[in-house]
Amino acid sequence: MRAICLTLPTNRPCAATITALGEEAAYAVEHFDVEVHLLVLDSCAEPIRDEHAAAIGKLTPHERIVVHHFDEARQRDFLQRVIERAGVTKPDLLLDLMLPAEVSYGACTNRAFLIASALGCASVHRRDSDSVYQLLDGEPVYPVHHELLSLGKRAVDAVPDVTRTRLDPADVHKPVAMVGSSFVGELSVDIGEIRDLDPALYYEVVGLWAEEGATAEERRELVDESFVGAGTDPFTHDESTLGTPDIWRIDMCNIGLHHEVYERVPLPPATNTIGSDYFLLHLVRDATLPGVVHNRNIVNYYTPERRTGPGFTAYQLRFTKFLLSMLYLYPVYTAMEGARGALLDENHHVRAATIAELAGRSTGADRAENVRRLDVVDRCYRQLGGKYAEFADHILPLRERLLDEAQADMEDFALLIEAWGALVTASRSESPARSVDDA
Repeated sequence: MRAICLTLPTNRPCAATITALGEEAAYAVEHFDVEVHLLVLDSCAEPIRDEHAAAIGKLTPHERIVVHHFDEARQRDFLQRVIERAGVTKPDLLLDLMLPAEVSYGACTNRAFLIASALGCASVHRRDSDSVYQLLDGEPVYPVHHELLSLGKRAVDAVPDVTRTRLDPADVHKPVAMVGSSFVGELSVDIGEIRDLDPALYYEVVGLWAEEGATAEERRELVDESFVGAGTDPFTHDESTLGTPDIWRIDMCNIGLHHEVYERVPLPPATNTIGSDYFLLHLVRDATLPGVVHNRNIVNYYTPERRTGPGFTAYQLRFTKFLLSMLYLYPVYTAMEGARGALLDENHHVRAATIAELAGRSTGADRAENVRRLDVVDRCYRQLGGKYAEFADHILPLRERLLDEAQADMEDFALLIEAWGALVTASRSESPARSVDDA
């Protein structure tokens, strides 16, 4: 029997999501020979954590479901033990990269990866607190169904369980490294209001995440594909495709990853940066590891704090930093795409040292393109007026800091990749009963 980690990182109230996640765990053990470690990584303040603990306490017990509810103090304790055991250089910096004071989409998932390794899990299955499951005939449609059908199998052995196969013959004996789907509902990034206010400015701003030198047509195609997920069509029946995964059809709220991927390369630990948790999708695709894309899309919705006051400012800052991160990510993506199968060793394992080298090399990129991105954001947001103009005023004195942070984020990523193997090995040696104790 294999163990899996079904995880929910959260920094907002989500008791209903925890209840639904418990039901997905129950589905998994009822339909598959697995043990589910349901891991809630809780960065909320105490009153909200108490609500989450109450929701966890109401979950139906099952001998093959083990629930772990970690506040940040418990996460820090575990990480300190792992970092000390790993004997890595710059331990204080690594602790900051794994558990930063600011929001980090990559870091929270990296913590789930290490805890899953400590628990002996074969895979991590991530969900988000601002999403819910679709229904079919009144019953929830759980993505874990497709994830457990294929994840970790040789591609050739996964063929009977998918609707269609688009495998390169050279990849049939490689393991299925990723199974995922997308979302329906609102845009995954809360910028739809910009599109409503001024579609032309929306195209200009969103087009900033295109690679430098992209044509106008390429930018427009990118904008049309960006953040829309699977649209709005409801689920009616299962569809799944095995082969080189179309990563435009996968969202991090709806993904399962095999340990042979995330135990070799972590996610970028950038803070306050939307999209920092998508790196492994590119790596799986470019390394020619097979994946399955299915259509059990999750429903995405917005939480109110994103729309007004400090919440609006914080969210738009994360979007701006996402745009700046592209200066350093695109060279890595391009190099990985060019290397393709050479990113794997003879055992189909990702060559982590190669990825660290690519990340480190990208940090020398000319900042001129990022200066231009900030100029365009400033101009467009001032044209939008109101709270957008106020945001432009807010980041104007922060420009140099933001430029520095974008570069430092990639430097930190390269450092974390280099230390990651030792951290994973150390986490496997940590006793779950001692360091990964149930709340």
